[in-house]
Amino acid sequence: MGSCCNDSGCEIDKLRERQSKTLKIVLLINCVMFVVEFSAGFIASSTALMADSLDMLGDAFVYGFSLFVVSRNDGWKARAAYAKSAVMFAFGLFVLMQAGMNLVNSDLPQFEIMGTVGLVALFANSVCLYLLTRHREEDVNMRSVWLCSRNDIVANISVLFAGLGVLVTSSHWPDVIVGLGIATLFIRSSIYVFRDARSTMDNFLNHSNQVTYRLAEK
Repeated sequence: MGSCCNDSGCEIDKLRERQSKTLKIVLLINCVMFVVEFSAGFIASSTALMADSLDMLGDAFVYGFSLFVVSRNDGWKARAAYAKSAVMFAFGLFVLMQAGMNLVNSDLPQFEIMGTVGLVALFANSVCLYLLTRHREEDVNMRSVWLCSRNDIVANISVLFAGLGVLVTSSHWPDVIVGLGIATLFIRSSIYVFRDARSTMDNFLNHSNQVTYRLAEK
């Protein structure tokens, strides 16, 4: 008798178990970093830090959705991806509004806090990206979470440049510009995830219809 490891069902179970373990780790990291970055962004009056913290919170929702559907079919995964797309888009709009408010705010962001917290966030997200990279081609669910993690790295580096820009120029403009850039990244990624989800859902529905048709013929 062949061992369980030779059975495709067993291999799928092991894949889902690995995915779940990775998602739990990155979910915890993002929840902790959201609290750290949002608090630091509020104290430092930094649009870029607050935008990055909301990215962390959005990712926490994304990882939570992904964990919920990791053992479900492609239809569920596509629906979760739709939800992730909506979360990304909503946070992008929020950051745009926050940047607009900071345009009329004369307070200069504290670049020391921006730089320190930005480095911590970059390290945390680098760990997440490393853990998720091996899963990125497995399905739409893991592709979307990998994309979120990649965006985090871009956002973190942008925050560091924003802090440097504030230091050099003694102006809040670098912070606002980076905040707008992160918001644009959110919105573009939400569109990409939406299209990927729609393609996956179409394939799932087509396959389901074919199965139903074959059963009806019998």
